[in-house]
Amino acid sequence: MMSPRPHSVVLGAGLMGRLLAWRLTQAGHRVEVHEAGQADAQGAAARVAAAMLAPLAESAITELSVVRMGQHALHAWPRVLADLPAPVFFQQEGTVILWHRQDAAEAQRFHQLLQRTHNALPDLPAAQTVDARQLNALEQGLGERFAQGLFLPDEGQLDNRQLLQALLDGLQQRGVAMHFNSPQSIDHVRPGETGQPDWVFDCRGLGARAEWSSLRGVRGEVVRLHAPQVHLTRPTRLIHPRYPLYIAPKQDHVFVIGATEIETEDVSPASVRSTLELLSAAYTVHSGFAEARILEIATQARPTLPDNLPAVTCPQPRLLQINGLYRHGFLIAPAVADCVMEWVDSGTHQLADRFGMAFAAQ
Repeated sequence: MMSPRPHSVVLGAGLMGRLLAWRLTQAGHRVEVHEAGQADAQGAAARVAAAMLAPLAESAITELSVVRMGQHALHAWPRVLADLPAPVFFQQEGTVILWHRQDAAEAQRFHQLLQRTHNALPDLPAAQTVDARQLNALEQGLGERFAQGLFLPDEGQLDNRQLLQALLDGLQQRGVAMHFNSPQSIDHVRPGETGQPDWVFDCRGLGARAEWSSLRGVRGEVVRLHAPQVHLTRPTRLIHPRYPLYIAPKQDHVFVIGATEIETEDVSPASVRSTLELLSAAYTVHSGFAEARILEIATQARPTLPDNLPAVTCPQPRLLQINGLYRHGFLIAPAVADCVMEWVDSGTHQLADRFGMAFAAQ
């Protein structure tokens, strides 16, 4: 029988682990977190991310279930951030989509995919076609380089590193036992038995491969720049048939630029070629990037399941494995956490069913 204040253990202190631990403390659980790495989240895929909250933009490459979860997150993140002990940069002013004239056919195909998403989910704001004048009104100077684009209202972003730190601060303030450099497995856990926690939540990402053999890593590469001459305020995406690019502006003229997706778990430093392509593509969007200073070139492998979609499994009662957030971690993490909390609180997964998320429980 569970105690009046359930004892929960979370394995993994990346984005999903920290967010779920936070939600559990809010629900009155006594929580412990075990993490194989250090408190700075250097090994977490969430630290190397743009943290864009763009359900419509992402719908061109993913399923409607992810889009639904992304819609949910746009409303959920402000509530999460409001309770944290430190401010986290959050913005919800839309996404700008651009393309060069030679890529117009690819842009048309992209727009058609977004229209299909809007038809399936009409409460999701539709993409708006904008001309050079309207581009300039959105982002000063873009209309000088691009004759047209798309504007996706209401999409957002946050600062991933501020969020990871604020979650850690909040957990520590609430007395959560944080065990870093503490690798764990689920081989010997028996939640609910004498001497065992009431619940165990496995959020280890690629660290869970021994128990979830279908997991794989998908490499991502990003460059962080300080560009005082660039005044982009919204996440901006450049359509390209081979090298699509995103630029996510953070505070104080810091920009996260990324594009690459490589089917490998290799997290060695980025190649000269991929770095040059990233920076060259960014320069075609705004010439101010030529004088930017490179703060960091980072790589990481994101935990991914065969269908590129998240899943929750329950191999034994009160043990949940949560994984496969792929490139959509910040977009879908609040929805996944809410699905898990629904199961913990009521033993149901109606929310997961509504999203269309795989939730195999017992």
